[in-house]
Amino acid sequence: MEENLDAAIESLLNVEKQMRLAGDVAGTKKAVIDILELCYNARAWKTLNDQIVLLSKRRGQLKQAVTAMVQKAMQYIDETPDLETRIELIKTLNSVSAGKIYVEIERARLIRKLAKIKEEQGLIAEAADLMQEIAVETFGAMAKTEKIAFILEQVRLCLDRQDYVRAQILSRKISPRVFDADSSKEKKKPKEGDNVVEEAPADIPSLLELKRIYYELLIRYHYHNNDYLEICRCYKAIYDIPSVKADPAHWIPVLRKICWYLVLSPHDPMQSSLLNATLEDKNLSEIPNFRLLLKQLVTMEVIQWTSLWETYKDEFENEKNLLGGSLGTKAAEDLKLRIIEHNILVVSRYYSRITLKRLADLLCLSLEEAEKHLSDMVVSKSLVAKVDRPMGVACFQTAKDSNEVLNSWATNLEKLLDLVEKSCHQIHKEVMVHKATLNA
Repeated sequence: MEENLDAAIESLLNVEKQMRLAGDVAGTKKAVIDILELCYNARAWKTLNDQIVLLSKRRGQLKQAVTAMVQKAMQYIDETPDLETRIELIKTLNSVSAGKIYVEIERARLIRKLAKIKEEQGLIAEAADLMQEIAVETFGAMAKTEKIAFILEQVRLCLDRQDYVRAQILSRKISPRVFDADSSKEKKKPKEGDNVVEEAPADIPSLLELKRIYYELLIRYHYHNNDYLEICRCYKAIYDIPSVKADPAHWIPVLRKICWYLVLSPHDPMQSSLLNATLEDKNLSEIPNFRLLLKQLVTMEVIQWTSLWETYKDEFENEKNLLGGSLGTKAAEDLKLRIIEHNILVVSRYYSRITLKRLADLLCLSLEEAEKHLSDMVVSKSLVAKVDRPMGVACFQTAKDSNEVLNSWATNLEKLLDLVEKSCHQIHKEVMVHKATLNA
């Protein structure tokens, strides 16, 4: 059987040589594929690997023949009898396609298959290193969705091995605007000389599904840094996906997460803008508890931490069983901190000067804790305040320079003179009317 196979391969190699030297592309491709099929049908996997290497190294081998050979051999990967044979075939094809730009897409797909095998074996670091060898963003002929899926796989493996710096660098290769492209538009026919973009394989998810995966990976990255506002923005992007918004079972857990992370985010203009935009969402009426929570943050009133925690403790614990899991180990402490910061901002809005004792009473904290939180907010430039420790007084007024004082005086005088002038005019008018009635 083996002798017959060797004889058949030898005769086909002679045919392939004649076709190759004659420059017959179709004939060479047929001869190469026939050799591979002979080996496959005989289940001679070692011979198949040897023939692939031999054919690729033949002098003046045609590009089209190498491409056809690699594509044909890739179909046999899933038919291999065991894992060792499969890895050997993938490595052979990988070495053949290395450095050849006309089979770069096939090489990327081979690397992905090999990385998947490594990951299943528990070798996540090796799988991540393999995937990072390929820079798919430079492949002109690869479908957009396949490129995005490949980069997302690179990001996921980096996050799995806790390489957060590289994960961030790789995630920046994908612009969020790419997910907003209208896929329903008709594809333009490529002009002559343009690269023909291949169709994405069937196992590649749709663009909107890739958008969800992208933001879920970003959530994992920002979760590591405890960047609550960015996590909130990622959930907001997931919430805006039509398939999520259509089903209450999908959007309610996402909207809950948006509310929680908005409350956990430090106070700044971006947080305020998102907070007001979320409050205007009609779907928020489906979860009234969270609407009330956001409403309390927008209202400039002091929030009692103990009563708030009693109301929302069960909801907070319940997040572990919903989409995205728990809010993090530090979340409960950070929630208390955000409520204290909110209360300090409320106090600074209503008081220009306040004793530290009264401030501590309003915040339900000890004197030292109240002073510490106030100092932290001043350091982070969340508000302007000065503390007179011997007197035990906090002053929220900003010191004005002489020009500002003079300008405010001038403005006040101008308003006063305007009022005097209007009053005189009204008096004069009334006098004239009175005189007119007397003369009549």
